[in-house]
Amino acid sequence: MSTSPRGPSQRQLRVGEVIRQRLSEALQRGDFEARILKKTSITVTEVRISPDLRQASVYVMPLGGTHLAEIVARLNDEVPRLKKAALGGLHLKYVPNIKFLADDTFEQAAAMDQLLDSRAVTRDLHDDAALDTTPDIDTLASNSRSDSGSDSGQY
Repeated sequence: MSTSPRGPSQRQLRVGEVIRQRLSEALQRGDFEARILKKTSITVTEVRISPDLRQASVYVMPLGGTHLAEIVARLNDEVPRLKKAALGGLHLKYVPNIKFLADDTFEQAAAMDQLLDSRAVTRDLHDDAALDTTPDIDTLASNSRSDSGSDSGQY
């Protein structure tokens, strides 16, 4: 799904948000044939829509992140029913084709946290702090008070 070098347009963002809200409501109602979808709380985290508004990538995450691949597969099986239920009243020239994808931003955030908590990063941060010779604000303030008091009255 390509976007312009400047990112998605305002229209893409607005349509994507409306689709996200409507799909969230439809998923909350739970009118599905697949049993796993009925018993799982699913969050629609993001909808990215193509510049021509004909393709929508819907990123989802089940509560707890369990059975993610199976849930995404079942949601893709339910696309015709979800399109009709959620996007039927949408006033667009074309109703976008929907493709459900697993949202991996939570995994990326956890990996980033793990990286930042690693010994190498902690060591580098402490090494940088030891090498930093820039005086802090408290030191500058105490020096300026002592300097102004010592030469007061001397011109």
